[in-house]
Amino acid sequence: MSHFTLLVGSTLGSAEDLADELAGILQNHGHQTVIHTSPQLDHILIRPDHYLLLVCSTHGAGDLPDNIQPFSQQLNEQGPDLTGLAYLAVGLGDSAYDTFCHAIQTLDRQLEDLGAERIGDRLDIDVSLPDPPEAIATTWLGLWLSQH
Repeated sequence: MSHFTLLVGSTLGSAEDLADELAGILQNHGHQTVIHTSPQLDHILIRPDHYLLLVCSTHGAGDLPDNIQPFSQQLNEQGPDLTGLAYLAVGLGDSAYDTFCHAIQTLDRQLEDLGAERIGDRLDIDVSLPDPPEAIATTWLGLWLSQH
């Protein structure tokens, strides 16, 4: 059994709903989860033996949602050594915009630059498609779980 820390960046609640769904799947597979909707750097530093799962929508012109901006700022300002931190990343966005899933790409790049290791393909979900984000993410997470 592993521990997953889910950090959520959400403006209208879609990413939060998706994080709840993914946490349920992880729990059904015997994993422990905790969801943070006001993410802080301490949330990923406190448990060195956990997996991090980022779930973030893109706001405005490719911006991070307000609730996750402090986390991103802490990464930039403090520049912690995140070597050994394993993470997964899921982004929500609308492909009609040039900045499709830009927020999760920003966070992904920040974590990698600080030494964290993404342990699966980043999932960029186009919310304009007919398939609900939960269905797409459930398939993605199920595939990852079957390989680990």
